[in-house]
Amino acid sequence: MNYYTSDTHFGDLRVLRLDKRPFSRMIDHDDALIRIWNETVGPEDEVWHLGDFMSAKAADCGALLSRLNGRKHLIIGNNDTRTTTDSPGWESVQYYAELRQDGHHLILCHYAFRTWNQMSKKSINLHGHSHGRLKPLPRQFDVGVDARGLRPVTLERLLTPYGPAA
Repeated sequence: MNYYTSDTHFGDLRVLRLDKRPFSRMIDHDDALIRIWNETVGPEDEVWHLGDFMSAKAADCGALLSRLNGRKHLIIGNNDTRTTTDSPGWESVQYYAELRQDGHHLILCHYAFRTWNQMSKKSINLHGHSHGRLKPLPRQFDVGVDARGLRPVTLERLLTPYGPAA
């Protein structure tokens, strides 16, 4: 199964204040995100992380990646430094990707687009960066943890938000 997420900001104290995440300590934040990720994602699942994975000042990125379930792909965000992008544990690292899933054409980028490839053919833009604060366009979804209950999300869940949990 494919999962999508963004803006975990592991080890980045700013998210506790700026994004008002419900934790008083960074260690509690990081432990909760790791626990929720691993409750959601299985070892054989694919995870597309759409940027801003962790602070460059935080612990070793490779060690953190090894604690998270799934085969992980990184779409680079504005806060992803070489200590993140060059770490072992990523299946792939790029700024942009297009995927086909369940008959849908997906456009993945850290940033939300105003227009995107095959938009008129009902392609879907998945993004992060806005921390749940940006009003989406049709077929555009913020997959960041602030917009998704701190949890990676499936395409099915995005397309049927009030249906069965995916």
